[in-house]
Amino acid sequence: MDPTLPEDLQLLQRSVRSFVEEQLVPRAEEIETSDRIPRDVIDAMAGMGLFGIGFREEVGGQGFGKLGYCVAVEQLARANASLWNVIGGSTGLCGTAIDIGGPDELRTRYLPDLLTAKRIGAYGLSEPGAGSDAGRLKTTARRDGDAYLIDGAKTFITNAPIADVFTVFATLDRGAGSKGITAFVVERETPGLEVGPNDEKMGLHGSTTAQLYFHEMRVPAAQRIGADGEGFKIALRTLDLGRLGLAAHAVGAAQRLLEASIEHAKARVQFGKPIGAHQAIQWMLADAATGIHAARLMVHDTASRADRGERVTDRAAMTKLFATELLGRVADSAVQIHGGMGYMRELWIERAYRDARIYRIYEGTSEIQRVVIAAGLLADA
Repeated sequence: MDPTLPEDLQLLQRSVRSFVEEQLVPRAEEIETSDRIPRDVIDAMAGMGLFGIGFREEVGGQGFGKLGYCVAVEQLARANASLWNVIGGSTGLCGTAIDIGGPDELRTRYLPDLLTAKRIGAYGLSEPGAGSDAGRLKTTARRDGDAYLIDGAKTFITNAPIADVFTVFATLDRGAGSKGITAFVVERETPGLEVGPNDEKMGLHGSTTAQLYFHEMRVPAAQRIGADGEGFKIALRTLDLGRLGLAAHAVGAAQRLLEASIEHAKARVQFGKPIGAHQAIQWMLADAATGIHAARLMVHDTASRADRGERVTDRAAMTKLFATELLGRVADSAVQIHGGMGYMRELWIERAYRDARIYRIYEGTSEIQRVVIAAGLLADA
């Protein structure tokens, strides 16, 4: 593939970069300290079109495709990591599931508001006993006339405390395994839906997560995404694209950490010379730059394939695995290069280090990505 971005995406890249540096970076510490994203910040991101960049214009998006989405997400990583997380949970997952599964009535009803952040979405798949093993959901749905009754619980649901709309996955037939799972759109006011308190996390402060509880929650049949039994397929296709966005964000976060490490390596003097003159520091920087370059190419290649309509399950898993593992190494090196100051909360490096740890866990752990990749390799074995 040609790694050069087309002119419209280069313009998008510059525009988002300027917006992030001018309007989001100055709010990063406020968000970290308060553990919430002010509504005016969400509105500003919506005004830039960031919630709808990767969606088609006919459903209310900006029409930049998945490559454009990844270009924008990489730049968003230059600010507090929770800022992209609210977008990723709302449209990257919730909105994508609705767009993939349909029908058109649900797309028309929900996507325009989600893609402009008039409503915030959340994606209800993970459960206390079904995280990596998402095909073993215990949340159940049973048909009752023109509706479904849903019982169960979901855990670690991004945006849950602030969400207006939820995509919820439940099983109609446990004996059918993953083929018994069905997806629904559930509004916050639905009787029987209970949202737990905001979880206290190691990092990603500002990105709210909580548990969901369903008590005989009655959901009209018209709120079903796709057909009965298609939920797991919709969930996996959604996660393919979600993992791609997460990889793009990891690339952006690693890039900013590298830039800060280079700047510090030039300015910090030890033993009579800048620490960047020492081979130990040089090798950390070189390894980080090499990995970031490779990860960015993987993101762009996978996104381009998705825009051409290719199924990218294997490539998205590879890209997410490589980029998020890379970010962990780059964040660790950044703390090491900054020394004691890298461990202090007064410097954003410490926050970035904590934020980076979750990338290897959510939307499929690194171990699960390896399972997905190996399954593709052995499919014909």
